[in-house]
Amino acid sequence: MNSEVTTPNQDSRPKLSKKKSVKRLKTLGLIFTVFGISLFAYFVYSVGLNSILDGIAKIGFGGFAIILLIYLTRLTVRATAWRLSVHEPNNLSVKDTLPAVIIGEALSSMIPLGILVSGTAKAVAVRKKVPLVVGLSSVATENLFYSLITGLFISIGAFAFLRNFELESSWIYLIDFIIGFIFFCIAVGAFIVVRQWTWLSDICDWIYEKGVLPKILEKGRFQVRLFENLIFSFYRKYPKRFFPLCFLQVLFHSLGILEVWFIISRISESLPAFSTAFFLESMSRLVTIVFKLIPFLVGVDEAGAELIVETLAVGTGIGVTMAIIRKGRTIFFAGVGVLLIVKRGLTFKEIREISKEEYGH
Repeated sequence: MNSEVTTPNQDSRPKLSKKKSVKRLKTLGLIFTVFGISLFAYFVYSVGLNSILDGIAKIGFGGFAIILLIYLTRLTVRATAWRLSVHEPNNLSVKDTLPAVIIGEALSSMIPLGILVSGTAKAVAVRKKVPLVVGLSSVATENLFYSLITGLFISIGAFAFLRNFELESSWIYLIDFIIGFIFFCIAVGAFIVVRQWTWLSDICDWIYEKGVLPKILEKGRFQVRLFENLIFSFYRKYPKRFFPLCFLQVLFHSLGILEVWFIISRISESLPAFSTAFFLESMSRLVTIVFKLIPFLVGVDEAGAELIVETLAVGTGIGVTMAIIRKGRTIFFAGVGVLLIVKRGLTFKEIREISKEEYGH
């Protein structure tokens, strides 16, 4: 009788804890979103709405079409990299992966911490072509290459920025710390793959044995182990794919630099140097990573771009205008992603349920 009374209470604890965590995340997301909107309003006011509209007018419909084409090419590059990350005998074409990448990017942009569900969304979008676990592992493999090259890209950009321009000491210390942390993570990640270390799953096992997060790790630790094995086996089976995958990630960021250069060349009075576009794009990647909790990076993207532009003495208001224009293409493709989600009959609830089934959370 006593066990019948206590069991429901024990079972309800993880659910209550989960509800509290979700509520806290939503609250934090709301706070950051309000902060971002306030920051956005401040920069629009400080630069001037007419100045921003003039800059947008200089882009025109033709210029915006070129920006959309560049971004579509970038997404196609990521889709191609993902295709190369799939284990044989399974196979995906770019025709399969590109819509899934657009769906994942849409969720990543629209939802606070959407990056946590974007990978699952990609795998769910191609589940009729390959098993779900294959989709998830291939997404994880591609993300490893993306993270590696992105880390190097940000570090090189930050290092060059620090050495060429005068900044306040607090900014220098912060950026130096971030550079060091990125290189540390890259080095650890490289050693883990090359040495075939199972640190992540071992840590999950250790946490589970300590009685922490038992509901999540009961299944999740085995999935982590499975992912490790799949990624390690990919390294052993397809060493010739490593250079093409790295090259595609470099091409992805290079196209981002081209997009920034094109926008500034249209809204600025003088033709910008490619180094200016490089600094802006590398710092934009950093802002994207740090402030992913804010939907569409409202406010913080404009603030980061304007800070870099002012430091480079490119022109007042150009950073804010550029960030708004790039936000426009992000919103456009987010809309395309939503249409693809509706067309394929996918729902966010379904993605979360599959995530819960696969990972136990």
